[in-house]
Amino acid sequence: MLDLIMKMCIACGMPMTKIADYPSYDISRNYCKYCAKSDGTMKTFNEKLADLTLRYTQYHSMNYAVAKQTATVILKKLPAWKHKW
Repeated sequence: MLDLIMKMCIACGMPMTKIADYPSYDISRNYCKYCAKSDGTMKTFNEKLADLTLRYTQYHSMNYAVAKQTATVILKKLPAWKHKW
């Protein structure tokens, strides 16, 4: 069995502990399958912000403005987006 070094997704912070967590099972990527577009490239900040905002509104019953603000605070702390601030 392939032993993986656990990485943290640079775009959302998700721990990537198994090969299935990586886009196209490519462990050389520093972002997870949820932060990848269908072609394997990383989503943009605005795409990720929209995804995370929607997730918070659906799964945590937040209103849209609060969800977007929460998502922004979280994302801006991650390595992929630090250059935006």
